[in-house]
Amino acid sequence: MFEGSKPKVDDVARLAGVSTATVSRVLNTPERVSEKTRKKVGAAVEELGYTPNFGGRYLASQTSRTMGAIIPTMENAIFAKGIQAFQEVLADAGITLLISTSSYDHEQEFENIRTLIGQGAEGLLLIGTARPQSTYDFLARRNIPYVIAWNHRWDGKHLYVGFDNHAAMRELTQTVLEMGHKDIAMIAGPTQFNDRIEDRIAGAKAAIEEVEGAQLILKSCASNYSPSLAGQAFAELMQLNHKPSVILCSNDVLAVGAIMQARKMNISVPEDISITGFDDIDIAEIVTPTLATVHVPHGRMGQAAAGLLLKMRAGDTNNKSIKLSTNTVVRNSLRHYP
Repeated sequence: MFEGSKPKVDDVARLAGVSTATVSRVLNTPERVSEKTRKKVGAAVEELGYTPNFGGRYLASQTSRTMGAIIPTMENAIFAKGIQAFQEVLADAGITLLISTSSYDHEQEFENIRTLIGQGAEGLLLIGTARPQSTYDFLARRNIPYVIAWNHRWDGKHLYVGFDNHAAMRELTQTVLEMGHKDIAMIAGPTQFNDRIEDRIAGAKAAIEEVEGAQLILKSCASNYSPSLAGQAFAELMQLNHKPSVILCSNDVLAVGAIMQARKMNISVPEDISITGFDDIDIAEIVTPTLATVHVPHGRMGQAAAGLLLKMRAGDTNNKSIKLSTNTVVRNSLRHYP
């Protein structure tokens, strides 16, 4: 395994037992090279974690002044404000941000990482921790600094700029329970490749288990966050013989979808059923009724993540994770029960 600074084409050539010119041909015109040689070079590239730095080829300083961010999706508004703040801090430092999406697929994310590094990204913003260890090993071999955002854990494995999703949802659920609700449903987004939603579900369960007679009905949306899918989940919950008095949604987008479906079904929120969200994006204060939710400091999170990456880029090794606070916001979509 290659240790130390980023592996170079010479290292690939040496490990594969070929010339640097052959490595170049394999990478740029593989059709001109035998399959046996391609396999040897490919194995060396994989072992070393080598990625051609296309952005740096033409820069004498070998610095691209670019950073990368990989977010699960651009369809979910929760990332917009944080990424905007992240980009603004980088821009003030003369750094260009490259953004890609993983579609909640760890293989796609890994390809995005390779591409961004190949384009010269000197550091990465990643969302959550749910990815194979091989991805972290690759980043270590390439000596690429990264920051995990939108989550925070005390595991000492990564640098985090985020918040405790488990504690935040637990606090919201405790508020709901204190308001008299015991029959609680939850509409949650997909948990695959999404540790944030796993933590939120676990946080709700932890709060409910502390109250005698309280129960949770979990309704998972098997696809990405969509108001229409949340509406379908809401309609299915309303078909139950024993209906919940409140529905916790794992983000505000799903909550708005549930409120829209309630309106279509002539079900009044919160008179007939309460609904809560998570994130406190702008729509939470615009929707009718206004949405009870968990406030997440997206802007401060993006700013802090950028600041941490800039320090790492400058060679500062004395860095610590940053935990941000969240708080429950009670608005008109949540009422006392009964």
